[in-house]
Amino acid sequence: MKVLSAVLAALALGVLVNLPAAAQSAPGAKERVIVQVSTPEPRMWNQALNYVENLQDLYGKDNVEVEIIALGWGIDMLKFDSALATRVADSTKRGARISACEVTMGRRKLTKQDMLPDIGYVPAGLGQIIKRQKEGWSYISG
Repeated sequence: MKVLSAVLAALALGVLVNLPAAAQSAPGAKERVIVQVSTPEPRMWNQALNYVENLQDLYGKDNVEVEIIALGWGIDMLKFDSALATRVADSTKRGARISACEVTMGRRKLTKQDMLPDIGYVPAGLGQIIKRQKEGWSYISG
């Protein structure tokens, strides 16, 4: 009887430990990916924007949520005069969330009027990344 109880307890523990992973990979569940970009280099930004397109093509646009967080010097590509303004706008139209870190904006003395339209804002870029990871989002550094 003790052996049976031990086996059942081990099985129950195994199910509980694997429950979060099973929930994330459940059929019909959206893939959720957060991408950090902290460099102003256009090639890195193009790579991050390619991630959005590639993930949407791979999983289907309605089956994946992608959020790009710009912080540090990476915020430059979200400024109104950005060389990649059209590409950023195309990604937001495709359903990606692209957000600027308000901590960085404050340190750089940037206002929302300095930024591209249709982007979002988060109080702290790193805080948003940590929050999303706790919610089960996959993390990619762009």
